[in-house]
Amino acid sequence: MMASYTAITLTGRVAETRGRASVLWLAGGALAMGCGIWSMHFIGMLAFTLPIRMNYDIGVTLQSLLVAIGVSAFALCVVTRATVSRVHYLIGGVLMGLGICGMHYIGMHAMYVSPAIAYDLVGVAASVLIAIVAATVALWLAFTLRAGNSLLAHIKKVGAAVIMGLAIVLMHYTGMEAARFDAGSVCTSMGGVNGNWLAVLVAVAALSLMTIALLLSVVDSRLAARTATLVNSLRHANRQLHHLALHDGLTRLPNRSLLEDRIRQAIHGAERSGKRFALMFLDLDRFKTINDSLGHHYGDKLLQAVAARLTQCLRVNDTVARLGGDEFVVLLSEAGSPTAVAGVAQKMLDTIAMPLDVDGQIQSVSASVGISMYPDDGTSLRELMSNADSAMYHAKKVGRANHQFFAPEMNAAAGARLALEHALRQALENQEFELHYQPKVDVASGDVVAMEALLRWRCPQRGLVPPNDFIGVTEEIGLIIPLGAWVLREACRQNRAWQLAGMAHLRMAVNLSACQFRQKDLPEFVAGVLAETGMEASCLELEVTESVVMHNPAEAAQILDRLHAQGIHISVDDFGTGYSSLSYLKQFRLDTLKIDRSFVRDISSDADDAAIVRSVIALAHSLRLQVIAEGVETDEQLDYLRELGCDQYQGYLRSKPLPAAQFEAMLRAGAAGAIGPVLKVVGR
Repeated sequence: MMASYTAITLTGRVAETRGRASVLWLAGGALAMGCGIWSMHFIGMLAFTLPIRMNYDIGVTLQSLLVAIGVSAFALCVVTRATVSRVHYLIGGVLMGLGICGMHYIGMHAMYVSPAIAYDLVGVAASVLIAIVAATVALWLAFTLRAGNSLLAHIKKVGAAVIMGLAIVLMHYTGMEAARFDAGSVCTSMGGVNGNWLAVLVAVAALSLMTIALLLSVVDSRLAARTATLVNSLRHANRQLHHLALHDGLTRLPNRSLLEDRIRQAIHGAERSGKRFALMFLDLDRFKTINDSLGHHYGDKLLQAVAARLTQCLRVNDTVARLGGDEFVVLLSEAGSPTAVAGVAQKMLDTIAMPLDVDGQIQSVSASVGISMYPDDGTSLRELMSNADSAMYHAKKVGRANHQFFAPEMNAAAGARLALEHALRQALENQEFELHYQPKVDVASGDVVAMEALLRWRCPQRGLVPPNDFIGVTEEIGLIIPLGAWVLREACRQNRAWQLAGMAHLRMAVNLSACQFRQKDLPEFVAGVLAETGMEASCLELEVTESVVMHNPAEAAQILDRLHAQGIHISVDDFGTGYSSLSYLKQFRLDTLKIDRSFVRDISSDADDAAIVRSVIALAHSLRLQVIAEGVETDEQLDYLRELGCDQYQGYLRSKPLPAAQFEAMLRAGAAGAIGPVLKVVGR
């Protein structure tokens, strides 16, 4: 039984190994199994007693051992094949059974007795049949149970070993029953091995050999299992590294490397088949505002949600990739007509525009899509990607939330845009920005009581560039933060310089962009600028638009309170053009409202505009807030504002914006009349 269990266990090691290791396990397994079967037969024969002393011929005994080992090697070769058919079982069982019988009867022949042993042919035939059946069943069990190291697998192996052991024992005693010894038999082998100690020698040797084989098998199996686990872990890690190298870590979409590979494959396929495909560049509109206001964690989840929607609305053989930020690229492997491509693009836009629930907050986003077609818009990867990118920027330029096909003239616009971005970055480093000041006038007295400074860009190539031509670009490329910091620092520096020059201590108001206002350390930054320039907090006024403060009212209220606590005045710019929620006038710490020029322009001729301005002035005064009207250009507008009780105005009616030197000269000359306590500087 132990030999059978050893054989079943070792078949697994032979089958699982390859090359030299497999040959060594086969040899070791054949030796252990053969010695085990051979020892069972000889211990069984030693249990057979005669009235005479018995010796065994050593040469014949070793021959029977070699037969047992050979039969075991043959059995292992059969059951360690990848597949074993019924024919293999039958042929193997016959040969192995005959080999076992051969081993048994050769071993019997080692007993030299006279007269010779006679055999009952029926008993011999029965032993041969039992050996063949047992060998066939043994081969089938060994093959079936060779794999598996679980507890259940070991229980099955033990059960099979018991059955196989009993079958071999039955064959042995059937063969012994067939032997006939004459009553006058004598032993004729005088130099053989004595049977008194042969049983102990064979038993100890066979059991030791099988025990060692089993222990080695268990140790090697566990080492192999551990090695296999490590190999699988390494293979899994390699797959992960390969996946990470070709996919975006945030959205799990293909990255630029994988996208470019698939575009090249699409080009090669299209060259052979003559078919068309399309490349789409998709960029989320105003994503930077969402990311800056709600945090990068929220922005990441929004990108994941958009990626999932894009994947769902496209075919399996199309590719959706993320290049970085909020830029996605879609490769339509079979584009068909431009009309069909436009339908897919519109489907994408409609899908993205559906409200998204991100962290319990409903968010609506839109996208701009640029499309290039192969081969119409390029035959190389670089051309197709560049042209789709140009088309996407054109889609943003014409209003966002739309798709545009590439047209040759777009390249010129894209080139100009890139040149503008580069020039703006250089402008801040080269100190090409400057502030111009425009007087603000008291409506009742007509005296200049404040001034507004507007940001200008004096470009060596473009000349004096108005803010409307570059402020939007600075926001998109992230330059508005350092540029806004420069405006605040320069305005405070200039104001302090005028104060030290003997001029009146005037209040400086700086318009904060949305990106600046959403900075967590804004109050600390402003305090640092005041300390650096030496200007008092009471001489600074910060302006924010109502759309900025209403985006996140709770957080805005905290920031405004911290700023107001420093002694800084707070003003709302462009009142009436944003949310126009009257609740924030009570909720936030404010000092001034500024009426947008769009309501002032037709105030003398449009009853609706007049009613709005009248209501704003009355509301502000009831809340003890001052009101400033901007964009005043005619006497009729001024007369109407005076009649409505507006506090201050500014506009071309009194003066255009002036450089700092001209404004200072105007103040020193006294041309501005009585200068009041406010000087206003804005960043746009």
